Amino acid sequence: MPVSPDIRWIDNGDALDEACVALQDAPVLALDTEFFREKTFHPVPALIQICAGGPAYLIDPLAVECTDALRALLTNDALKLLHASSEDLEVFAHWAGVLPSPLVDTQVAQSLLGEDAAMGYQRLVEHWVGETLPKEETRSNWLERPLSDSQLSYAALDVVYLLEVWQRQEPALVDLRRIDWVMQDCAEILEQSERSTASDGQWYLRHRQLWRLNPRQVDAYRLMTTWREGEARQRNLPRGWVMQDKLLYAIAERMPENRYELAEVDGVKPTMIKRDGDSLLAMVKQAQHQDAANLLPAPLSPALPPFKKRLKALKQVVNGEAQQLGIAPEVLMRRRDLEALVTADMRNEPLSLPEGWRGELLNTGLEDALKAFS
Repeated sequence: MPVSPDIRWIDNGDALDEACVALQDAPVLALDTEFFREKTFHPVPALIQICAGGPAYLIDPLAVECTDALRALLTNDALKLLHASSEDLEVFAHWAGVLPSPLVDTQVAQSLLGEDAAMGYQRLVEHWVGETLPKEETRSNWLERPLSDSQLSYAALDVVYLLEVWQRQEPALVDLRRIDWVMQDCAEILEQSERSTASDGQWYLRHRQLWRLNPRQVDAYRLMTTWREGEARQRNLPRGWVMQDKLLYAIAERMPENRYELAEVDGVKPTMIKRDGDSLLAMVKQAQHQDAANLLPAPLSPALPPFKKRLKALKQVVNGEAQQLGIAPEVLMRRRDLEALVTADMRNEPLSLPEGWRGELLNTGLEDALKAFS
């Protein structure tokens, strides 16, 4: 049965600073957030949870702004624990203006201890601690006030048990000599979070059908998705509310030259043309008139026999290493990265091989697999 946590509610700056003093010498801090983002690009923070083994401090970001003392706490030498951290890091970046570091993501840690690449928190606690956490508050309205006793307990347990999980994960990682792998991966998560706006220009690469477009269409799609990311951030709207990927892809396929042709694209509405039509047409025109030498080649079709053979050979290398390690293959390399290696090899371009511990394990095998096709 879950413990009854000692909960401290924080809704003013003085109380927050006092909590920071109480936590400042802790070697490990467990963190979590509750937030709302159904109607916004940026997450709306609703609760910040911190625990170092004693009380669970629940900070109300609707009532108190982040203080310098908390920023200092979030960035001191203590290890910061989060589970499935990507959206939580967005909350901290938006509300506190800093990212918790140094970071350990317990989901990342678990992915290097077993074959589940994305174990949820409730399963993680059950696996390591043997407790079954309540689930009824998973979809709670965390913006309502006052929070119910059930919500407060649920939020507190999210950090109380996180410490216990890490106390069991850490020695297991040390025994397997994978603790450095976790630290490398979590440092990379922080780096990616810090360069979120710089990654806008890479969004277009996520589309699985990009290979069906010619280079000018790919460039138009790249320009439009980059623009859309910036607009979603500036308007603070979900990216799909600004414009969906499939619609931008359809516009890139059609490459309209005027508003009439733009209106003929399935899904384009008059209000969209009025608000963003000129911007979209300008980006299509830019792609149409781009110097051919500056255009990136379209991705290769994954259906091509030479592509499929190379991809299969690379997957065998990754799958074999993953089986020896007892982890999921996608933890070692994502399909998108394998496809990028195949494309580079078929075009005689430099290979973007894995770095860090993954490179040490995989690169020789990956290079040898591709040499067989030379």
